[in-house]
Amino acid sequence: MNIPKEIQDFTNDLIDWRQDIHRNPEIGFKESRTSKFVAEQLKSFGCEVHTGIGGTGVVGVLRHGQGNRSIGLRADMDALPIQEENTFDHCSNHNGVMHACGHDGHTTMLLGAARYLAKKPQFDGIVNFIFQPAEEGLGGALAMIDDGLFDQFPCDSIYGMHNWPSMPTGQFGITTGPLLAGGALFDITVHGQGAHGAFPHDSRDPVLTASEIVVSLQQIVARRFNPLEAGVVSVTMFKAGDAYNVIPKTAVIGGTARAFSRESLTIIEDEMHRISKGIAEAHNVTVDVDFRVTFAPTVNAEREAGMIADAASELVGEINVERNHYLISGSEDFSFMLENRPGAFILIGNGKDASPVHTPSYDFNDEILPLGSALFARVIERELHDHRAS
Repeated sequence: MNIPKEIQDFTNDLIDWRQDIHRNPEIGFKESRTSKFVAEQLKSFGCEVHTGIGGTGVVGVLRHGQGNRSIGLRADMDALPIQEENTFDHCSNHNGVMHACGHDGHTTMLLGAARYLAKKPQFDGIVNFIFQPAEEGLGGALAMIDDGLFDQFPCDSIYGMHNWPSMPTGQFGITTGPLLAGGALFDITVHGQGAHGAFPHDSRDPVLTASEIVVSLQQIVARRFNPLEAGVVSVTMFKAGDAYNVIPKTAVIGGTARAFSRESLTIIEDEMHRISKGIAEAHNVTVDVDFRVTFAPTVNAEREAGMIADAASELVGEINVERNHYLISGSEDFSFMLENRPGAFILIGNGKDASPVHTPSYDFNDEILPLGSALFARVIERELHDHRAS
């Protein structure tokens, strides 16, 4: 691997930072300790530091040369409400909270890039190091954007990275266009008329109605999507009644939908309303549908995807960069930043045998910390090439 010596020399610091953050996980919008740590490190590197962006977000600004072109690099900071089952020395000190998605590693890799670029600034322009809160479905990206992120810190393009278990260390994956799905949550509430379970003719049964809705929702992807397009509609909750002999007054179903374009998410939403209302009318009941998009599709711009893939190739060789990575039905909050600025999101291998993200046994692989830092730094050196350098 072609990792700069300066980054290799502080690898032990990266490991210490990452494991410290892992021991002290914080959920979305409560990352006060993590934000303070990030801000202190950025200041020690000589960055201009701004805190409180979108709640607990932090932005470090590094300028060099006379160039006005600016690039954003983003990492997420929040943990998940999961009880850790690992027993190593750096496992979570907070009961019921752990870094089960690797945001501790993402934050550390970006700090490493900031340290290297501040020490060896081979670029001409402005770098915005964006540390985002609340990625895990709580809207941290939109909170930062709504708080003026791109007004205060203009970015001509923006880049993000996520570890990927099952991908070997030393490898990267990316594609042009959609990479991760947009995600939505939905709740469908059926309002009927309750009755004694022995006298169903006195009811307008919401359980029967909701059951038919669950089955019919499956035709949305099967019959409304082009067979070459991917989509998911999963009902994951069904709540109705509290007694064996009582037909309840209401039934509630909920779940998630995924698709790789805004247009496809709209199709799912429209069909969900149509199907639910049609079945409800047939059963002489009423229905409320709440469909809310929590993640946009993560769509990589062609130029930026090529840029970061080329940078990765310089570090690990072209054979270790998958430029046509398969689509992933999971979602990523960075998508909203990509809707506002051209950019790219790349996957870095966390190890072929690593535990999956969002599981109690997951841990970020410290071996890839210097590689991630090197990739972020190399992107800046390519995007903001200092023509005065010899």
